[in-house]
Amino acid sequence: MASAIVLGGSRGIGKAIADSLKSIGIDVFAASKKDIDTSDLDSVKQFLEKHNQTDILVLNTGGPASKPFSEISQEDWKLYHNQLFLGFCTILQNIKISDGGYIFLISSNVIKEPNMKLIISSAYRAAFSEVFKVLSKEYAQRNISCINIAPGPINTDRTKELVENVEEYKKSLLMKRLGEPEEIGSFVKAIIENKIKYLSGVTINFDGANSNYIF
Repeated sequence: MASAIVLGGSRGIGKAIADSLKSIGIDVFAASKKDIDTSDLDSVKQFLEKHNQTDILVLNTGGPASKPFSEISQEDWKLYHNQLFLGFCTILQNIKISDGGYIFLISSNVIKEPNMKLIISSAYRAAFSEVFKVLSKEYAQRNISCINIAPGPINTDRTKELVENVEEYKKSLLMKRLGEPEEIGSFVKAIIENKIKYLSGVTINFDGANSNYIF
């Protein structure tokens, strides 16, 4: 039986992915923040002592609150440097992915279209996406596929925290709705279930055509 580790797997996009993988018989460890807090490198180290090998890895974590650049403290930068960047780097340096496996990164559309209200997220998610792209070439030699999923507006607690009036916000979107976490879960499941391997080193814009960039 194939195994999977899904970070942030207790709610939102992470839970939807975990549930979708369980539905096709994969042994899923859906890690919550109690299991691993990527902003705390000691927590990351302790997690890796127990979970150091898997067939499928989903790198997923929440992001910082909206804050103007002038109000970002050194503590904010340090916290999210660990949570969105160094924690993930540490995991990839210390966890073995089985040959022929998969690594999915759940990033954000801000890696391509920076958001002035989400400067910390834009900076660190983009930085780790660069690392992930470079590593995809190394993993490809072991037939491990690396897929970066960059969600736009999705129906999660995170969106509700960032958007003051969700119902009004939906009206501004091209599809007049938020994306559903289960759609991302179904996408990840389809990639694995259909053994799609040549799709690697790519970023998938999961944003309902709301972005303005091409690549």
